[in-house]
Amino acid sequence: MSDGLALDKRLVRRSFEHAAATYDAAAVLQNEVCRRMLARLDYIKLDPDVILDAGSGTGNALPGLLARHPRARVVALDLALAMARRARARRSWWRTLLERGGARLSALCGDMEQLPFAAGAAGMIWSNLALQWAHDPQRTFAEMHRVLAPGGLLMFSSFGPDTLKELRAAWQGVDGHTHVHRFIDMHDIGDMLVGAGYADPVMDMEHVTLTYADTHALMRDLKAMGAHNMTFGRRPALGGRALLAQVARNYEDLRRDGKLPATFEVIYGHAWKPAPRLGPTGRPVIDIKPHT
Repeated sequence: MSDGLALDKRLVRRSFEHAAATYDAAAVLQNEVCRRMLARLDYIKLDPDVILDAGSGTGNALPGLLARHPRARVVALDLALAMARRARARRSWWRTLLERGGARLSALCGDMEQLPFAAGAAGMIWSNLALQWAHDPQRTFAEMHRVLAPGGLLMFSSFGPDTLKELRAAWQGVDGHTHVHRFIDMHDIGDMLVGAGYADPVMDMEHVTLTYADTHALMRDLKAMGAHNMTFGRRPALGGRALLAQVARNYEDLRRDGKLPATFEVIYGHAWKPAPRLGPTGRPVIDIKPHT
């Protein structure tokens, strides 16, 4: 693989399989971003029959989605089977909704880049901090567009290039391997949305800084969430104590007020799948472009 910063999807799946049991305790940022996304959803008028939670993890968004759309069928999908099983284990409160004649729910293991759904199957696709783990984001957006019904909504969050910039700087010059994932710029994501056929994309971004006592605490949190180095250019084995000690010393230069900062650039976006244009007879208009 010539691109050392590209993601190894097999490792992504394995990493989140192993992290399923520890994810919820460490996912403070993921839960906060989820709450902020749900608050944005309050201002959007939409009544979808089917909601796909793509990259659902352990299902932290499900209560909020169900509260807003109690009659929808909600499908939680994750690349890691253990994560999907964790989401499905929330049946204690799912059952209450079902007894009230409310939402129908399911959880399954699947790939965002090859969604196991028919075209036009979902009225809304929701994805909280999962798109950054896609091997091919452009293909992922195209798949989501295929699965959305005309007039359907894609709402998502992802991480931008400033994410973990301190950790990236601390590793600089320590060895010749990659250690921090390449995160996509907000403007590039907007271009991908337009290229995939979405209409009216809205993008914005904010920086969130978490603080840690030391690098070990940061690394421990990243591992607990399954968010450690999953690039093809990673070292084939752990770097060893000497290299990690050097990284810790480099990171110390960034200590402020007794804590080490870890920046996360959070990108928010939503876009619509446009309804087909209709001619005077009510039939869809199909543009025919000559080959040049």
